[in-house]
Amino acid sequence: MLFPSWHHGIPVLAHRAKKFDPEQAFHLIAKYGIRITSAGYRIGPAEIEDCLMKHPAVAMVAVVGSPDEVRTEIVKAFVVPKPEVTPGPKVAEDIQKFVKTRLAAHEYPREIEFVKELPMTATGKIMRRELKKLEVQRKSTS
Repeated sequence: MLFPSWHHGIPVLAHRAKKFDPEQAFHLIAKYGIRITSAGYRIGPAEIEDCLMKHPAVAMVAVVGSPDEVRTEIVKAFVVPKPEVTPGPKVAEDIQKFVKTRLAAHEYPREIEFVKELPMTATGKIMRRELKKLEVQRKSTS
């Protein structure tokens, strides 16, 4: 049996943060395993992904922490562009500006990589752990 502990007023069961509402229901907020630690900030990718999905050039996105010597990790977005969009540095810069004006300065993606598709499970969930593993491998070899 799992016994809840409390973290900033939120009951935590196992490795998942849940929020209790007045109607006696728990809502999943985030898994702690997918948090990004950047320059001392703990960042949840869901808010960044939600913001990125509102950009007109973005069809699908996944955000992970990419290893960084100075900040521990940086926010990196893997973006599947919409079919009518030609990916490039100008589009990436526009996406970064879009996020900077809507979220905190430490949350914008410092790196954006355009991809044709994201790794998905059989049930259609994005496999962020695969993207994270790819980033760790890339940074350790360079």
